[in-house]
Amino acid sequence: MRMILLVAATLLLIAGNLFFGAIHIPPADVVTALTGDAGDGPIRFIVLESRLPQALTALLAGAALASSGLMLQTVFRNPLAGPSILGITSGASLGVALVLLMFGGVISVGFESLGGGVAVTAGALAGSFAVMLLLIALSARIRNNLTLLITGMMAGYLASSLVTLLSSISTAQSIRSYVVWGMGTFSGVSMSQMPWFALLVSVGLLMSMLLAKPLNLLLLGDSYAANLGVDVRRVRHILLLATGLLSAVVTACCGPIGFIGLAMPHIARMLFRTDNHLVLMPATMLCGAILALLCNLLSVLPDGNVIPVNALTPIAGVPVVIYVILKARGR
Repeated sequence: MRMILLVAATLLLIAGNLFFGAIHIPPADVVTALTGDAGDGPIRFIVLESRLPQALTALLAGAALASSGLMLQTVFRNPLAGPSILGITSGASLGVALVLLMFGGVISVGFESLGGGVAVTAGALAGSFAVMLLLIALSARIRNNLTLLITGMMAGYLASSLVTLLSSISTAQSIRSYVVWGMGTFSGVSMSQMPWFALLVSVGLLMSMLLAKPLNLLLLGDSYAANLGVDVRRVRHILLLATGLLSAVVTACCGPIGFIGLAMPHIARMLFRTDNHLVLMPATMLCGAILALLCNLLSVLPDGNVIPVNALTPIAGVPVVIYVILKARGR
């Protein structure tokens, strides 16, 4: 029943993102635009090229970040683990910083030049995957999860320090562009880019669902899971690949969205009161999608101004983090 309610809330928020925005459009016109009967007018453009891709991006990004957080919290046995803890988000930030602060937003590849959103996305993906590949390579040598976690955090600190260094020698305009990217938005994926974004995120989410049963066994401890036939190292490699893929793609296209991956797994646990990942994984994905869709809906003001997503996610995330800390302290 609770899962059905989450699905209903998700569908309701998708509808809300389509029917409400900075410009008032009658519901009948929105439906007409969605069914393809509105011609090539401005209403069709607003609905199909702005509201629909934003809603789909928020849906997929929220599910991706939340599932990444759940997997990391389970494998590292740390309730405060999230997609940013392994340094993958910091790697993406460093990639974007190199593009915007060092190269002025334009990357030259041979005789071709990439600029604007394409260059930013390419830089973020390159930085994210660089850190992810480093962690996968290290995980083959480091068997201790805590050591791997600390290594990822150190990689994140190093990337952050390099971003600070680049900021100190860059122009004010470049720094402003970087700061705007860091605020987070779900409007960075156009409808023409949606197929590859949805494909990559869907692959990561499918990998997450396939890891649900091994994650249940890992809750019992690595040694116990190994005795039951689980290849712990292989599961950890696949988990790093899944979380890295999801975090990299979302951060590249939407910016470093905070708190969704950290808080939503705990919301799912509180709602379903279970540690069974066959239930928790889809519930966490839905919770993440709901929060992302809600933030996207609330971010657009009636006067046309837009509130950054990262200004809204802490409102839901911080109370959950405080609750987890107090609960752990009580134990």
